[in-house]
Amino acid sequence: MTISSLLYTPMLVVEFFLVQRAEEIEWGRAFSESITHRVCVSPLIVALLWANTLVSYALFAMQTYLTDVWKLSFTHAAGIMNIWGGISKVLQLFVVFIIDTLLGNFMMLLVSSISYIVGMTLLVMSMPPVLANATGTCKKYEAECIGQTQKVLFYVGMALIAVGMAGYVAGNNFLMAQKEEELTPVTGFLRRTGFIIGSLVSIAGFFVFPYIKQWLLLFGVPGIFLVWAALLFLSGWNIYNKSGPEGSPVSDVCRVLVAAALKISQPFPPDANHLYKEDDEGHKSFPPSRFLRCLEKAAIILPDQSVEDQVRNRWKLCSIEQVEAAKFVLRVIPIGTTFIVCTIVSSVGNTFLVEQGSHMNRRLGKWKVPSQVLLVLFSSGKWFFSKLADCLVKKSRIYGPPSAIAVAMLFSVLCCVTAGVIEIERLKVVKRHGLLNKPEEAVPMAAFWLFFPFFLLAGLDSFLSKGVDAFYERGSPDPLRHYCPHFTYAVSGLGLMYSVISVYVVGKISETGGREGWFQDSLNKSRLDRYYLALAGLSALNLIIFIPLAFLNQKHQPRETSTEEVVEDE
Repeated sequence: MTISSLLYTPMLVVEFFLVQRAEEIEWGRAFSESITHRVCVSPLIVALLWANTLVSYALFAMQTYLTDVWKLSFTHAAGIMNIWGGISKVLQLFVVFIIDTLLGNFMMLLVSSISYIVGMTLLVMSMPPVLANATGTCKKYEAECIGQTQKVLFYVGMALIAVGMAGYVAGNNFLMAQKEEELTPVTGFLRRTGFIIGSLVSIAGFFVFPYIKQWLLLFGVPGIFLVWAALLFLSGWNIYNKSGPEGSPVSDVCRVLVAAALKISQPFPPDANHLYKEDDEGHKSFPPSRFLRCLEKAAIILPDQSVEDQVRNRWKLCSIEQVEAAKFVLRVIPIGTTFIVCTIVSSVGNTFLVEQGSHMNRRLGKWKVPSQVLLVLFSSGKWFFSKLADCLVKKSRIYGPPSAIAVAMLFSVLCCVTAGVIEIERLKVVKRHGLLNKPEEAVPMAAFWLFFPFFLLAGLDSFLSKGVDAFYERGSPDPLRHYCPHFTYAVSGLGLMYSVISVYVVGKISETGGREGWFQDSLNKSRLDRYYLALAGLSALNLIIFIPLAFLNQKHQPRETSTEEVVEDE
């Protein structure tokens, strides 16, 4: 059997069933004729998401691998994972820019798939048993078996995985959005079926992965699925809409800054007729916002040159829409910095809280509950809070988004206080049972106490994500709108990376005066409770700063006026 038949056999079975079902419920003759062409598109693309989910499950255990096998301190391991997670999220913005300017959707997915597969291959090769004979190291999962070659392969592999993940998320969003235009009852049903199958694969991975004890298998199996998904994706080469790049509004923002700088000495014109408007912008007045009026000079039409000549030189003349896009970007930067503190708090969920849970009592009767159950609790909480956040955001288009963000910041304070109180009690149990110098032994305290901070983290992430998305989407010009969700991810990534800096800074400050630092080589000797309470104070201060910034941002939101309005001189 050929590779092609292996890939398509399951899909043909699904296609036969769906075609028959489409005819039975009389979705129409046209749908039956077009289904053969479209039936494979959604499942082929969604297969990438299935594989990505399995890789995420495997990487959830990466911090444990670094502490147990590499024998790194929990702060060092958390720092590596936070920097890696931050880079993978920040890269999404760059991926969207590359899609718009260089590669297009399909080529970006192709490049990211190659990067993903090579990265997973290098990660598997960094496991001690794989290259032990070639490098002269031992095959055991111990620190002395990790040579320089294994470390280089690990770090390079993780970097390539970050590129692959960023490309999958950003590129997939664009490609799936394109297919929305072709959505019919049949293709809609097919997409839902694809997501159901993907969910089943994810659930199976969730229950199976925690019981895989061999690290090589834990990271190797998702790699195999990743290769299969990439081949399945490539098998639909002829049925994809492989459109090229269409240009990025980020480039327009740069052109506005340059054009405004070149015309800084130009006086404002007496009326709006001397300001450049594209044909589709004629219904808008100038200026729709009163923020950064100096940038409006980029739209001034010079009297000594023809309009056509100035339009051809896009670095000297920009349209009103481009000016407003540049204003939007510059306006959201200050308030965007307040979101970073929330993401710093969010980063403790997949690092410190997971590390605490893995060294606590996780038994439920005779069943030792895998630490991944915390992910299920977290996901369930996010689903619940997402519904509440949606209601709040939709209730008021003006005040809903900032209110949701403020609620997220309140959740960050409550989460840190709760985590700090639980850690105080855990340290009491550690001292009472003499486990201070026994970091490998489980602390006889139920890990399910961590449900409370995880539940609050779910509220933080849900309200922050919904609020920030709506906040940016409400005020952003149309060309920048598809960048908004990725900007949210980038802010989250910056928070992950800043969390590493915060741990370092707090650790150094805690050591002043010859005192013992809050972060030691083991969890039992560290004082995470104090770090959590410090984050609670920082989160409260962040909320206080956010409120006036949100008010000022609302004040400078774009407004629409009549096309006859006269532009006032500064």
